Amino acid sequence: MFEAIAIFLIGFIPGFLSWVILRKVQTRMRRHTYAAMMHTGRLYRPHPYLEAMDYHYVEGLGYMLGDITCQFNARSPYLRCSINPSGPCKECPHYESIKLD
Repeated sequence: MFEAIAIFLIGFIPGFLSWVILRKVQTRMRRHTYAAMMHTGRLYRPHPYLEAMDYHYVEGLGYMLGDITCQFNARSPYLRCSINPSGPCKECPHYESIKLD
């Protein structure tokens, strides 16, 4: 009788371990998916000290860094400009305004 119960329990071990590993992988996958959405901008909200810099929200595009009326603006939440990526837009010698509709 003891042998039959032992064989029965040993038969359930692979299925139980598979279920435990599957749950851990699903939880980890949800965390990574959420982090990827945050990083790509679907749920991205800039840090409050970054809002004081040059962040602007553009409907349909999200947050953008720098002066969005400049022709050389990268239109990105991470990169300000293709010519002057780190400097402020106000003192940039390459500033060329474009008309926004």
